[in-house]
Amino acid sequence: CVIAISILHSWTTLLPYFAADRYYYYYNSGLQQQYVLYGQDSLKADPVVLLDPNTLSDDGTVALRDAEFSDNGGLVAYSLSSGGSDWSTIKVLSVGPSGTAVQHDDLLEHVKFSTIAWTHDHKGFFYNRYAPPQKSDLGTETDANTNQLLCYHVVGQPQSSDVVVLADPDHALWMFGAEVTDDGQYLLISVSEGCQPQNRLYYLDLNRVPKAQDTQALDFSKFDFEKGQGKLPLVKLIDNFDASWDYVANDGQDFTFKTNLAAPRYRVVRVNLSSAGDPSSWPDVIPQHPKDLLQSAVALQGDELVVRHLRDVKGALARHKLSTGELVQEFDLPGIGSVGGFSGNRKSKEFFFSFTSFVEPGSTYRFDLAAASPQPELFRATQLKVPHNPADYEVKQVFVPSKDGTKVPMFITHKKGLQLDGSNPTLLYGYGGFNISLEPGFSASRLAWLAGYNGVYAQANLRGGGEYGIEWRNAGSKENKQNVFDDFHACAEYLYQAGYCCPGKLIIQGGSNGGLLVAACINQRPDLFCCGMAQVGVMDMLRFHKFTIGHAWITDYGDPDKADDFKWIYPYSPLHNVRVPQEGSQQYPALILATGDHDDRVVPLHSLKLISELQYQLARAAADSSKQRNPLLIRVEVRAGHGAGKPTAKIIAETADLIGFAAQCVGAKWQAADVAAGGDGHAKANL
Repeated sequence: CVIAISILHSWTTLLPYFAADRYYYYYNSGLQQQYVLYGQDSLKADPVVLLDPNTLSDDGTVALRDAEFSDNGGLVAYSLSSGGSDWSTIKVLSVGPSGTAVQHDDLLEHVKFSTIAWTHDHKGFFYNRYAPPQKSDLGTETDANTNQLLCYHVVGQPQSSDVVVLADPDHALWMFGAEVTDDGQYLLISVSEGCQPQNRLYYLDLNRVPKAQDTQALDFSKFDFEKGQGKLPLVKLIDNFDASWDYVANDGQDFTFKTNLAAPRYRVVRVNLSSAGDPSSWPDVIPQHPKDLLQSAVALQGDELVVRHLRDVKGALARHKLSTGELVQEFDLPGIGSVGGFSGNRKSKEFFFSFTSFVEPGSTYRFDLAAASPQPELFRATQLKVPHNPADYEVKQVFVPSKDGTKVPMFITHKKGLQLDGSNPTLLYGYGGFNISLEPGFSASRLAWLAGYNGVYAQANLRGGGEYGIEWRNAGSKENKQNVFDDFHACAEYLYQAGYCCPGKLIIQGGSNGGLLVAACINQRPDLFCCGMAQVGVMDMLRFHKFTIGHAWITDYGDPDKADDFKWIYPYSPLHNVRVPQEGSQQYPALILATGDHDDRVVPLHSLKLISELQYQLARAAADSSKQRNPLLIRVEVRAGHGAGKPTAKIIAETADLIGFAAQCVGAKWQAADVAAGGDGHAKANL
């Protein structure tokens, strides 16, 4: 397929970060199956491979999920997943004198949805696991993930010796995130239930935990939930699900948190643990902005706090004083885009951030706040090995009135000089859920669409997402879920009215919750679209909560086992609302579903059941009487899951299949033959 050999061959580097006396970063030369973790003594030193997951499997399906360094930088606990499953194993290595890895024998299994948090004695770390699943082929089971455990592992000891620090059988759906404060004194435990932006917050003074005589590691044995006799001296600082609480920094008992308590767009507050009182009384360090969403606040060395905002779905970055919240400096960013990553900590005044847009492949900037007049310094830019000039493209943002009058942001990207005559192949992408913000960002497959097919790419910021905070999220969740579909329909109609395309030229795409979006919208308005691409979608809304981690989505969708919730869930459930259209061509648009056989996040039965129902309802009649002529297909990838850790070759194959399918449906013709091949006609580049 020409798409798969045409557009992008680039090297991609993720943000450098500092651990003790070395810098580390992830790098992919462009066609490696997985990113490689490198280290270097300085930013100008030769990099050394620390961990290369490409050596761990022949097909590239073993992925590095996480790597956390001990406070002294000498040890790394890293997690690996296989075949796309959410299950992972944790291993440990030492960083040798030359920066290379020295592997340990530690092996922790049955890890899932886990944090890794080292204690500052460098002797152990906290992590999460579940009871062993009943099936040996991890990722193919559908059993619900309940009763997560928070454990402590001492390096060099077998997993059977690990202590269960926290469990709560009375609340089987609760999950526990662990974090050790910057000074190493406190363990913070974030308790969540579901995916709503709310959590309880507990803390433990680690000085109250005795040490083992033989190893001098923290000894939690007397507090072991399963075998111990003592009660863990946890303090429940926040013991309700009224708001979210994220640790920013602490100086002794003075703690700084980011929260949405009485602040749907978030604020930064401060409290002294010795006299906490009611959280509503905790004073603001940075109050809620009148319009912008506060995304993150990172404390650096000294009195430095770097704050990231989302301003009408565009990134903004500023420097504040940690002590008072006073604004010190607004950083200029290079256009419409997003701050896609940030790295920095309290041990340094140096930090890095990445900036990307729909047409800029991405750049990493370095700041040194110790400089007299700190300004962003371009550290590294992603380079494309194909002709590409961002100035050839136009990116604009429009605000589309939805069914109820709500203005929905949408970005539209295309080549300059586009004729608005309704004839342009157009791809509309959406998500609309789980408080997730769809920000501007570069994508190789979208560049293929823009450059190769002279297409239009539109990205809708639907309600249910996090673009404007909790109120925007709530307006597209539970009983308000229909708003999300109405928003998407409105965006499609805007593209027609503005002359970008017509129904015969419009493709819609989404993944996971966005797969639900695509399927539901096609059920409700088959006349609006020519083609749909629904990837790893939640399609059976009456049983989603019964499989793996599906119970966590009740906070967004509601509980179909409850009569009141059933009333709003059933009318949009894709599986239960397939009907032969009674008007127009009396057929569905072309539709392709995509899933992975090891997807244990949104298990493949969702897509398998929906494609069966589609083909049964729409194409069961005799060939000469069925009106359905548009294809209804499913693509099932093997040794692949929900998306994380998918090897490059599988990403290329899936992307080529989906875009090729969509282009065929809307009659788009490939226009970039000069990019696709060299003088000998062989492939020059890849997605």
